[in-house]
Amino acid sequence: MATEQQPVDLSPADIDLSDLRFWERPAAERARAFAMLRAEPGPRLFRLPKVPFLRQDPGAWALVRHADVLEASRHPEIFSSEPSATSPTDLPRWMDGYFNSMIDMDDPRHAKIRRIVSRAFTPKTLAKAEDDIARRAGRIVDELIAAGPGDFVARVAMRLPVEVICDMLGIPPREHARVVRLTNIVVGYTDPEYVGSPVDYTGARAKVGRLRAARLLGTVALAGWQLHRLAAELGRQRRAAPTGDLTSALVNANIDGERLSPREFAAFFLLLVVAGNETTRTAIAHGLKLFTDHPEQRELLLSDFDARIGGAIEEIVRHSSPVVFMRRNLTRDHELNGHLFKAGDKVTLWYASANRDESVFTDPDAFDITRSPNPHVGFGGPGPHFCLGANLARREIAVMFRELFTRVPDIRAGEPDRLLSSFINGYKRLPCTFRS
Repeated sequence: MATEQQPVDLSPADIDLSDLRFWERPAAERARAFAMLRAEPGPRLFRLPKVPFLRQDPGAWALVRHADVLEASRHPEIFSSEPSATSPTDLPRWMDGYFNSMIDMDDPRHAKIRRIVSRAFTPKTLAKAEDDIARRAGRIVDELIAAGPGDFVARVAMRLPVEVICDMLGIPPREHARVVRLTNIVVGYTDPEYVGSPVDYTGARAKVGRLRAARLLGTVALAGWQLHRLAAELGRQRRAAPTGDLTSALVNANIDGERLSPREFAAFFLLLVVAGNETTRTAIAHGLKLFTDHPEQRELLLSDFDARIGGAIEEIVRHSSPVVFMRRNLTRDHELNGHLFKAGDKVTLWYASANRDESVFTDPDAFDITRSPNPHVGFGGPGPHFCLGANLARREIAVMFRELFTRVPDIRAGEPDRLLSSFINGYKRLPCTFRS
């Protein structure tokens, strides 16, 4: 169980972002470590250990300053998402087939696929779905009240986003629990709870056994394969009889005379079910914890919910940074902030660090729902890969907290059981209490 430890003093030499032991440290300690990295004169290279069945990884340069993350995001022609934007190391080709999707593509192919699905995420389209989201949130809170105090993640934070994205894709309710289980494995591949005995990324000198690596890769690949199978079955049904859901739009779309292949659709389907539930669930869970730890901010929100919920959502996303980093790949030599990157170099855009950059945010570790301006990168930096589901996430968070704080105003969060991950700042469990 990844619970909070007592902070200890860190020196710059102690910081290794590729070491899982770093991600077991308390949140405040990790924030101080990123502040140290931002104060260094240039980016630092972090190396991964040699993992059997994967190519020897040269490591990635960490971009930790807000300005650098923005600059890289604005220039996808230099900071490419291919061959991968989400994996810290290149996956073997047999695994790429399961996980390589739109998020790992550059334009023009990325733009063509994004155009198909973007219609489902416009503010106008989402406004029509707001009543349905509100009904779902109301039912979820009904069931929470009936069951009494318990795990907020399982009973609330996870349920709304997974139900909404599954409904958008036409995934039947009987499959929702399986979708959650499989996406937990895909995202939580470094957490023993989800994958058994994970690869122990403990610095560049670590040795990873072949059996352990094989088990990990096999577990993650099997989860990807099962999601692909679900996508293939739904795709066949919607090609034969379109229903108007997002799956129907994707499998029947014509992109400049070209259709998505079954593999392309399945990979994009996997991206949507992962991104559509994991990050919003993380933000909702962090939101309750933040409002518990900062009761004055809760009172401020409730004093004028409609006026302040927009700013509260942006601050929750900034402060929690549900997606901790994304990777980019240099297409050519390029100088950024005094450092010359070489073609083929990898960089990681540390959104969690950029969102605490003291040169941009006053008192960056404070939780302040009135913070303005709030130019966070919690939904990604500016450019073609800005989060497609940002508006949906905002609506879900707003609707859920309106329902919770109206009907269960005394709800409070306990101490979380954190996901052991450098990629998602997730809570696996979060106890909540309230008067039944």
